[in-house]
Amino acid sequence: MSEEEFFRFCRMNDMLDFERDSNGNIIFMSPTGSFTGSFNSDILVELGAWLHSHKIPGKLFDSSTGFTLPNGAVRSPDISWVTREKWDALSKDDKERFAPICPDFIVEIRSKSDDLKYLKDKMDEYMANGCQLGWLIDRFDEKVYIYRPSQNTEEREGLNVQLSGETLFTGFILDLNSIEKF
Repeated sequence: MSEEEFFRFCRMNDMLDFERDSNGNIIFMSPTGSFTGSFNSDILVELGAWLHSHKIPGKLFDSSTGFTLPNGAVRSPDISWVTREKWDALSKDDKERFAPICPDFIVEIRSKSDDLKYLKDKMDEYMANGCQLGWLIDRFDEKVYIYRPSQNTEEREGLNVQLSGETLFTGFILDLNSIEKF
């Protein structure tokens, strides 16, 4: 499908969630369980409140947002953020579709239906397409994977960790211990 056809297909099936890989394969995304959705929301709220209070320019997105990556894949991270500069460079039409940009920051949270290898591959894809920082949080194996461009993935054991916004969000710390995980 062309970009336009895929966008229309998603709109015609708006009760379902899809992604598309760089080869054009359409991937059906099942809804997350309620607890994973709540966990996701808690992180989104914490990050959003910090960004707002520190007046960090950019746009924060939830899991229902699709982005067309430079490699042609259409992905929907659980949480994503784009710099104001990148967002403002988009046309009004691009903002109403699957914006043709790679988010600068993404979070993927493993739900019970997610295959860990698939999520790791998605994280690698985000990094290869311009993402600056990514967190893959695996509640089930109790691990966190931190992705940075051109670096090996950092793996942390357990979920009682603090995650830093590093240079992207200097001073932001997400204390996973403060978020209900189970």
